[in-house]
Amino acid sequence: MTRIRFVRSEAASLPLSPVRPGSRECVYASHPSPRRAAPVRDPARQRSGVAGTGVYGERVSEQTQEPGGAAPRRVVVAGAGMAGVQTAAALRERGFAGEVTLIGAEPHQPYDRPPLSKAVLLGTAESSAFDVDFEELGVELRLGCEVTGLRPGDHALDTEAGPVPYDVLVIATGAEPLRLPGAEGVPGVHLLRTLDDAERLRPVLAARHGIVVVGAGWIGAEFATAAREAGCAVTVVEAEERPLAGVLPAEVAAPMTAWYAEAGVTLRTHARVARVEPGAVLLDDGTRLPAGAVVVGGGARPATAWLAGSGIALGAHGEVVADAHLATSLPDVYAVGDCASFPSARYGERLLVHHWDNALQGPRTVAANIVGGAQGREVYDPVPYFWSEQFGRFVQYAGHHADADRTVWRGDPADPAWSVCWLRGDRLAALLAVGRPRDLAQGRRLIESGVALDPERVADPARPLKSATV
Repeated sequence: MTRIRFVRSEAASLPLSPVRPGSRECVYASHPSPRRAAPVRDPARQRSGVAGTGVYGERVSEQTQEPGGAAPRRVVVAGAGMAGVQTAAALRERGFAGEVTLIGAEPHQPYDRPPLSKAVLLGTAESSAFDVDFEELGVELRLGCEVTGLRPGDHALDTEAGPVPYDVLVIATGAEPLRLPGAEGVPGVHLLRTLDDAERLRPVLAARHGIVVVGAGWIGAEFATAAREAGCAVTVVEAEERPLAGVLPAEVAAPMTAWYAEAGVTLRTHARVARVEPGAVLLDDGTRLPAGAVVVGGGARPATAWLAGSGIALGAHGEVVADAHLATSLPDVYAVGDCASFPSARYGERLLVHHWDNALQGPRTVAANIVGGAQGREVYDPVPYFWSEQFGRFVQYAGHHADADRTVWRGDPADPAWSVCWLRGDRLAALLAVGRPRDLAQGRRLIESGVALDPERVADPARPLKSATV
């Protein structure tokens, strides 16, 4: 039996030959005899006891496999991050016996990304490689292979190493970080998205350089936390009036502003970067901020530029437009994770979710639909979930608050632990919990079930949230 675990060790579970940076050589690890994989567990979902259900009302395309038709012989997965690895594992869990090929642009053994801004960055772990026995899964790895195009008419995926034919393709190429205009090639400017990024930043933190972080979003706050823990002087510049602008309402994000000062971080809002030069960041008001290093944390966009000319439907943010089953507008092509949006009947709109849990849960739906064909097709309508560890606090969020009509606080946001609930009518639409994991676990189940709540009982932090049902 095979389980996927998330480890903080230097050793990868499958030895591979190194790939020279910039080379066009792919590393192959071919395993033709698949064995059935054991279910992959989500610790957060195990704690909450929530299982995803729901019905979608929108469809973009249908998979071409007909009832009684030939099952796909080869599934190719483009992307070897969480979504790609989980897709391969879920296919075996579902009993798929054909070939599975996993293609990754990076030469490293597939790894988990959240530790990059924590343990790997601080040097308490050398890597965060998935502890996956690809040999037992019967998965062919092609690492160090960048995908360059898609020719659906030929059922072929183009890579730097040549075309790869597929019966079914799963697009799981994730997202890429937004770059700071004019900062390309400037010494000392860093991103934090890949293992190589984290390894380049480790000596910067170890040397305790003064650091300027551009962007007060989730990744900016997490990096600032790690940098302060390493003893660096940190200044965060944010173009908007507060951290997490555009992500959380002002009244919810406002209490988080104080966290920066408490941690010894200088936060400058309404601060736009005019240019970056070696050793300094210049703001548009003329302020010059000395910087031993600059870290850009301005968000991410779907990594889908390689799909240009393929005919696949893309959304407003460049993401692949998937349907209720995570199938795309092209036959025999699915999309999952950060690179894809999906319609949610629960929230009545299309969602683009750039978080770990989405990359964990979506592949299970994809695998079920590949194996099941046109019969018994599953829909994907999760309660979105994510977490962030910053400034000594554990922040969790579940749901989607955009169409909520009432905000209910549980506790004082000046205290170490508090929650805020968003209601749509008398139903819970979303919840953000700071240091209150029980609220999150119970709230996630309440969102899933859609039961009616009493707002007055919701507002009492001394009562379990589940007791607010009517």
